[in-house]
Amino acid sequence: MTSTFAQERNLRINLAAAYRILADLKMDDLTYTHLSARLPGAEAYFIYPFGLLFEEVTASSLLKVSLEGDILEGEEIQYNTTGYVIHGNIYKKRPDINSIFHLHTTAGVAVSSLECGLLPLSQFAFHFYNRHAYHAYDSLTLENNRQGENLVKDLGNKKAMILRNHGTLTCGETIQEAFLYMHFLEKACQVQCAALSCGQKVILPPPEVCEKAAQDVRAFEPAFGTRDWNALLRKLERENTGYKD
Repeated sequence: MTSTFAQERNLRINLAAAYRILADLKMDDLTYTHLSARLPGAEAYFIYPFGLLFEEVTASSLLKVSLEGDILEGEEIQYNTTGYVIHGNIYKKRPDINSIFHLHTTAGVAVSSLECGLLPLSQFAFHFYNRHAYHAYDSLTLENNRQGENLVKDLGNKKAMILRNHGTLTCGETIQEAFLYMHFLEKACQVQCAALSCGQKVILPPPEVCEKAAQDVRAFEPAFGTRDWNALLRKLERENTGYKD
């Protein structure tokens, strides 16, 4: 049986890899935004110290944080109130979720600011057809009892959410699932921004086609995210293995 220490070590390595991969994809935002992961059923999760660039994150630098926001392991640079409120509250109410990604990409923020929200314009977007939530902007997320609970309420049983005038959030049973949802959400937002900028009428497939596509794209990925994740890890291994330190 794999020990908890070995499981946590593997989780740390994969989460650090996620930070590095998103930095390589230019999806980070200086020292803002955050990714987290926990072992299934755990009452604590791992997240980076607020103040590092994504490209600086290593397995050993990750913090272990309780669902209440107490630092259990690691050295923090600055207490990350917004990060702990967002991640801790979701983990408390969603036992099916073991990884959370929150980003501020240009395309994601742009779509979050559009009244129409995310449109079913591309195959990337079909992953989220009737399967994503919205959360109204309410300044910085600093309050557990009100803002944290409202965010979780708006997320509902979904695994993707657009934070109005703010950014994007995806969740998964695994780091791989949360990553692939974020990749597809980002590409969907990029395509939408590009299409709308052309000043031409866009084509939206009929609802029944969008729904079938939403089912088909997930069925096509039985181990959702694993294939692409393994390919990205191979790339990371070729370039820099420092994330494992």
